[in-house]
Amino acid sequence: MKRLLILSVVLMAILPLRAQDNTNDNYIWPEDPAVLEKLDRWQDLKFGVLMHWGLYSVPGIVESWNLCNEDWIVRPEGSTYEGYKQWYWGLSKEFNPVRFNPEQWAQVFRDAGMKYMIFTTKHHDGFCLFDSAYTDFSIAKAGPFKGNPKADAAKYVFDAFRAQDFLVGAYFSKPDWHCDGFWNPYYATPNRHINYKVDMHPEWWEKYVTYTQNQLRELTGGRYGKLDILWLDGGWISGEQVGLPEILPEARRVSPGLLCVDRTIGGPNENYQTPEQNVPARQLNHPWESCITLGNDWGWVKDQPYKSARRVIGTLAEIVAKGGCMVLGVGPTPEGLIEERAAVILREIGQWLGRCGEAIYNTRITPDYNDGRLWFSAAKDGKTLYAVYALPDGETLPETLEWSGNLPKGKVTLLNNGKKLKTSVKNGKVTVTLPKNLSQEPLALRIDL
Repeated sequence: MKRLLILSVVLMAILPLRAQDNTNDNYIWPEDPAVLEKLDRWQDLKFGVLMHWGLYSVPGIVESWNLCNEDWIVRPEGSTYEGYKQWYWGLSKEFNPVRFNPEQWAQVFRDAGMKYMIFTTKHHDGFCLFDSAYTDFSIAKAGPFKGNPKADAAKYVFDAFRAQDFLVGAYFSKPDWHCDGFWNPYYATPNRHINYKVDMHPEWWEKYVTYTQNQLRELTGGRYGKLDILWLDGGWISGEQVGLPEILPEARRVSPGLLCVDRTIGGPNENYQTPEQNVPARQLNHPWESCITLGNDWGWVKDQPYKSARRVIGTLAEIVAKGGCMVLGVGPTPEGLIEERAAVILREIGQWLGRCGEAIYNTRITPDYNDGRLWFSAAKDGKTLYAVYALPDGETLPETLEWSGNLPKGKVTLLNNGKKLKTSVKNGKVTVTLPKNLSQEPLALRIDL
């Protein structure tokens, strides 16, 4: 176990180097009015959560990737590749979240000020967190949790978050390394891709495609209620390859306006873009979302370092000023809870948003969006600007804030405490004087135009 945890830390150091900035200027706006309406609603929300939970949670290691035979992967010293795979698959017999409490998850994330959620129904390892009729490799059938009344875990997760008024999204990996139509045991598995030539084994490919289509239809066909987001991962396989153009219209008859995120693929089925573990360098005019972890990893890892509330708020302010939303990765424990150590940080973020969220939620971009540590956004009616001062860890607030442009025509209010600030404007430069004895936290200003 110690070796696995050490190796997980090594992987966590490597993974950010492989972060994906899949933004581009070739975004295709949807034509479906219901999708456009849902996109606008989603852009109002700004802050969500992405939950990775599965076999990798049992030992607390990097999700799925150790199964992939690529040169950056680190497995326990002395282990064989096939031996490791069999050990990993065997975790399905140990995954027993006896304290599974999706209502606790939803309450923690609501208290954090989050407004939408994405739950991992299946990662690349193929283990399903929903009760699929097409495999026994699932939480509902494979291990000791299968007799639990909540064994169809995804259903209870989605229901718990709907009850807290979240937009509900399903993460689904198109690649499936457990499916022998994707990685056929006749051949070795040299990398993340299918391990055979399709023209030599079209029947294997057809098996994988049919399997994937069946599972997508299970998730989107109504059994799990109406979904708001279908978040498809694994960009080395496109949605078109698995029949998404046929499946998506069916899904939208059940869930009108369903947002599809065929991430990193581009085209009409990527309704918003998803840079991973980074923030784009510039402001973007189309819908996008930075997916960033609270710790170093997507799933739960014991004692992993977490980002501070200050850092998360500062990153959120930058993302909002550049026109995006932020989805924060927080993994439930193998027992089925959000650990208190993470919940403390999330509550601190939520308390700040409770006072200052006007500067985050329901805002849109403004041309002059950054000056030093100040990040600017605008109310949707254009009559009010907002500024968030991102206070770095280990630093204290200055006595004044200064910026150029974005000149106030009315008062400047500190949302943290509701007080009007002393403001001066000279030669196109604004200076506001901060009150004494403020809490050492990011600041949010309302600027009346």
